[in-house]
Amino acid sequence: MIIYGLKNCDVVRKARKALPKARMHDVRDAPLEREKLLGFLASFPDTLVNKRSTAWRNLNEAERASDSIALMQAHPALMKRPLIEAGAKLYLGWSAETERAILADQTPDAP
Repeated sequence: MIIYGLKNCDVVRKARKALPKARMHDVRDAPLEREKLLGFLASFPDTLVNKRSTAWRNLNEAERASDSIALMQAHPALMKRPLIEAGAKLYLGWSAETERAILADQTPDAP
């Protein structure tokens, strides 16, 4: 399991605390490749770029209209976080519902 986000983000910290065995990938320290971001954007086309963030509000109109992938590579804080890759499943954001879903998926079925 991999948690993508910013290590100093409070929401990412909560996810890391709840998922201690997950590997952390700080997108600021190690920017994601275009192909990886394309896959994430395909799964979350309307929500991967956090348009409610301070980073988004600080962009001008021309920047906001540019390529989402290039924007997230240039400004990692634009990506909604955390993005959690658990096997073949992806989860975006952190809530009690997300935590339950991930933990349920990780629990082996009882015989």
